[in-house]
Amino acid sequence: MKLGFYPRLAWNGIGKNKRLFVPYILATAGTAAVFYILFFLASSNFFDNMRGGSSTKMVLSFGVFVIVAFALLFLFYCNSFLVRRRYKEFGLYSILGMNKHNISRILAWETLFTALLSLLGGVFIGVLLSKLAEMAMLKVLGGTADYALHISLPAIEYMLLYFGGIFLLIFLNSVVRIRRLSASELVRSENYGEKPAKANPILGGLGVLVLGVAYYLAVSIEQPLQALTVFFIAVLMVIAATYLIFIAGSVVMCRLLQKNKRYYYKPEHFVSVSSMAYRMKRNGAGLASICILATMVLVMISSTSCLYFGGEESLHARYPRDIVTCSDILIGDEYADAETEIEALRSSISAAIAGRPVSNVMDYRSFSLDAVVEQGHVMTNDIALSEFGLVSASKVASFLFIPLSDYNRAAGAHEILGDGEVLVHASRTSIDFDTLDIDGTVQLTVKRELDEMPLISGSSAASVLPTITVIVPGLDELALKLADAENPFGGPAFNYTSWNYCFDTPLKDDDYASLYLDVMSALRDKNIEDEHMGFYSYSVESLEYNRSDFAGTFGGLFFLGVILSLVFGCAAVLIIYYKQLSEGYEDAGRFEIMQKVGMTKQEIRRSINSQLLTVFFLPLLFAGLHLCFAFPFIRKILYMFSFYNTSFLIWTTVISFLVFALLYALVYKKTSNTYYKIVSK
Repeated sequence: MKLGFYPRLAWNGIGKNKRLFVPYILATAGTAAVFYILFFLASSNFFDNMRGGSSTKMVLSFGVFVIVAFALLFLFYCNSFLVRRRYKEFGLYSILGMNKHNISRILAWETLFTALLSLLGGVFIGVLLSKLAEMAMLKVLGGTADYALHISLPAIEYMLLYFGGIFLLIFLNSVVRIRRLSASELVRSENYGEKPAKANPILGGLGVLVLGVAYYLAVSIEQPLQALTVFFIAVLMVIAATYLIFIAGSVVMCRLLQKNKRYYYKPEHFVSVSSMAYRMKRNGAGLASICILATMVLVMISSTSCLYFGGEESLHARYPRDIVTCSDILIGDEYADAETEIEALRSSISAAIAGRPVSNVMDYRSFSLDAVVEQGHVMTNDIALSEFGLVSASKVASFLFIPLSDYNRAAGAHEILGDGEVLVHASRTSIDFDTLDIDGTVQLTVKRELDEMPLISGSSAASVLPTITVIVPGLDELALKLADAENPFGGPAFNYTSWNYCFDTPLKDDDYASLYLDVMSALRDKNIEDEHMGFYSYSVESLEYNRSDFAGTFGGLFFLGVILSLVFGCAAVLIIYYKQLSEGYEDAGRFEIMQKVGMTKQEIRRSINSQLLTVFFLPLLFAGLHLCFAFPFIRKILYMFSFYNTSFLIWTTVISFLVFALLYALVYKKTSNTYYKIVSK
């Protein structure tokens, strides 16, 4: 054959099927452009000198891997529509004398042309929009962007490498699929769906069962740590159950509609239901994919929006004061008196403040431990903490012990505790015990549960575990008793307590930085001076200094959530478009016959609307159902970012769903017009 014969056939094939290829090429170019933008931002040096920049780059790097994995699955899925629609064309090539090797060469050239157009478009769009993305990220972080256009050669190289590999795998998969079918099977491929699908109640029941278990896990999870460990298992269960329910359950739904004579034997319902009944296995898989993508978009955009717009609230929850100090003080006969050390530390910090304005001072002692607690039995040993599984993760809590004198001073209370009596306060958990038995060594009686706790610990706010604050009569006595107790399991030694000194200040910028550095220097100097005394370590945290890290992390997550939501949303749109297109070509013959026997254009439109309302809004309804049951998961996971505003999360989720539902309806309205134009000719 003449040189250029196969490339010409391939190019003509793309041109004649541009309704299929153009959306595919645009979607691939868009996905490649997103990869370039994320890689460009994650590897650039714009954020290196910015506070919070490292957190942003870490989040964006995670997004790069997500895009690569998504591109592999999504492009394979979309290519299956292209290849299946071309079966008849390849069958005609075979009848005209071409063998499978010749068809493979055509596929190779088509894949090459598609890859070139997609990747060149991806590079162009990515470079063009990367500056806009850079300015958006710098705006989020509070930085200043220049007006120079930067091009990342490594981003282009990795994009060509990854997406080139994906196109190679797609080509090999297409060749294998074509070689498995004979010429006659390829020609008759459009009629394969004419065999009625059989309902499979076993698969449908299994899907409902798996979905029920996943929903139960979602609503029964109580603690953030447990939610984190169970989340991905539940996600996989929901995905599997969704496919089973849509594939098996949609067939059952069509059969039930056909048995309803009042509904079925109407012009607007008869054609749509009968058509769906024959292709529901494939139709169900497509609807399930749309449902999963819609759920992913809703979960990402609602959660990241909460973190970004509620970031200030999370920051103050994590850092209860502008400056938070914590000094660990060794206790025991061989060490200096703890109160003497604390007074010296307090004097050092007061000298560092040097008359500068401070307010809302918190000054208290404490010690903390992580333990497994079950019906008042507190187990602090290493075995108990290291061997808890998914079920017992809800039993792990962080205990914070505070002396009664410090609590009374902070709360303005006059509580009195007898020997062995304590007051307790639970944060992000509940208390179902009247006594506390710590490793069988210390027994405490709960006198009363407190409704509020004025002493807020920054370390407790940072913990993913729920916090149980215990007010005790004597802190040193309890700590030494736990440290000296014989513990056969090798539990931690509590021969030190912590002194916390936290305060707010109206100072800003350089004055604030000067105060922060002076307090840190005072504690450092005291640490060196008293190295052989009781004070052996310290930490100083600043709300203002960590604001940029929060902004970088939450801003990066929000940016990534928006980008991935756009990508997944466009993927759902493309799947909807291909479904309408392929089903339009399949139904064209049926509607042609119906028009010959008297079916009007208006009845065709009503039939399309019936199909739209009957099936195509099921993914949206199921996505809303998934989102409702995923809400407890999302809320618990946001606890790990110190976000506790449930009402704000509810409103954000509702608004996200309503906006997505509106866009979803517009997309289906637009794509249904494409379906109508095909079947009404």
